[in-house]
Amino acid sequence: MSDTHAFETTLRWPADAAQALPPDPAFSRNNVLGSPGKPEVPGSAPTVYGGEASRYNPEELQLLALSQCHMLTFLAIAARKRMTVLAYEDRATGTLAVGAHGTPGKMSMQEVVLHPVVTFPPGVTDEDARALHEKAHANCFIANSVNFPVRVEGVVKVG
Repeated sequence: MSDTHAFETTLRWPADAAQALPPDPAFSRNNVLGSPGKPEVPGSAPTVYGGEASRYNPEELQLLALSQCHMLTFLAIAARKRMTVLAYEDRATGTLAVGAHGTPGKMSMQEVVLHPVVTFPPGVTDEDARALHEKAHANCFIANSVNFPVRVEGVVKVG
């Protein structure tokens, strides 16, 4: 397998021909995100920046990318170790602010915390799960590509 992989996405704005455009101060931030052959995703800015709350914003997409990458890496490692995972859920939180990470004096993501809850069959210990999370975090492509801390605060359930 090659060590180089290419990906492609699409972005379309305006999302609707009737939406307000600049220079109108209330111009629409609504857009449509996609990738060839896949369903479109409604995008916008966060509401604090004039976006629409019902659409995904870049900050949420960044959290989702980190959360999904960690989960997929975690599951791949569990599969290699022949460990059964019954369920996996995560709630990711992020802090956007002017601070130490990113360009000085500019708004950037300061930290993301993943809160995965993983259900295993009986016999898996907290230490086993913690080791899986540590290895998944160390090998997550997206976490390795950002310039701010990503922490994992996992919970183990036996079911």
